[in-house]
Amino acid sequence: MERPFITLKLATTLDGRIATASGQSRWITGEDARRCVHELRAGHDAVLVGIETVIKDDPELTVRLQGYEGFQPTRIVFDSKGRIPLNSKLVQTARVIPTWVVTTHDLNPEIQAAGVKAIKVASFHQRVDILLAMEALTAAGIERLFIEGGGLIATAFIKAGLVDRLEWFRSATILGGDARSVIGFLNIDDINGMIRFNRLGVQAVGDDLWESYELS
Repeated sequence: MERPFITLKLATTLDGRIATASGQSRWITGEDARRCVHELRAGHDAVLVGIETVIKDDPELTVRLQGYEGFQPTRIVFDSKGRIPLNSKLVQTARVIPTWVVTTHDLNPEIQAAGVKAIKVASFHQRVDILLAMEALTAAGIERLFIEGGGLIATAFIKAGLVDRLEWFRSATILGGDARSVIGFLNIDDINGMIRFNRLGVQAVGDDLWESYELS
């Protein structure tokens, strides 16, 4: 299968949590780590998130670095039921920065009229079929894909074995077992079935730690 080179970015506490039990998540990592994420975005053709991230955080998914006037990656949303809000920042700026919605349903005509491109694929267990979506993105010219979340998206791509590189930012904090985990159920029954990565590097960024891995 032809697909983009896929980098997954995670930003968590030391115990792998991305939000409190009530959903509070800003900010787990500090400004230095967030600046590094913007630099990573600039090195990819597209940035991908799930619809829950759009609804909850209303992100811009742009490269915002002091003095930066370079390339802005395409923003891509996995939105199986076409729920992206018309008043979201992504939709409202779709005529300025390419914005695509990968969906299994017909997209609201108002969303498309605002400049959003719909990529319709078949569903798998009532969600976007990841493999078909990757083929569609490859056909559309996406060679390097940067995935930023949330937890459902991260879990789905790891479970499918599609993560080539992992960029993990950890803050020196702990939220505990009642907080939301970055990775959901992978249904691994045998310890030998663990998904393994090779560590490429570790560095401090402000008060946080940035770890880089590649799939074994």
